[in-house]
Amino acid sequence: MYETKPFFYGTGRRKSSVARVRVYNGTGKITINGRDIDDYFGLETLKLIVNQPLEVTETTGKFDIVANVTGGGVTGQAGAIRHGLARALLQFNEELRPSLKKAGLLTRDPRMKERKKYGLKGARRAPQFSKR
Repeated sequence: MYETKPFFYGTGRRKSSVARVRVYNGTGKITINGRDIDDYFGLETLKLIVNQPLEVTETTGKFDIVANVTGGGVTGQAGAIRHGLARALLQFNEELRPSLKKAGLLTRDPRMKERKKYGLKGARRAPQFSKR
């Protein structure tokens, strides 16, 4: 359905999730990995995270969004879609930059999982201390 229509593209990342987001002119339908947003995300908060760039720019219901997202968990994926959607909206209209930047939607969240260190059970968890 969307293959021949023109679109705006944005790549979003969060933790270990990567989202490729395409924005088409449409009615506000959001599709993630071929499934509707209501099927994909069970929690209402995750849907709000994904819709945040549209609400900030007051473009809710003007675009159809198709996202392919891989890696990470549901929260990371929602954050990646939000980042990619903000970038795609910027491609659509550069004048949206101040409102998106003020809301902090264009900044890539740099927080990642800390690596496990040798001699420890996790990143910082030490082995259990035994007095005797």
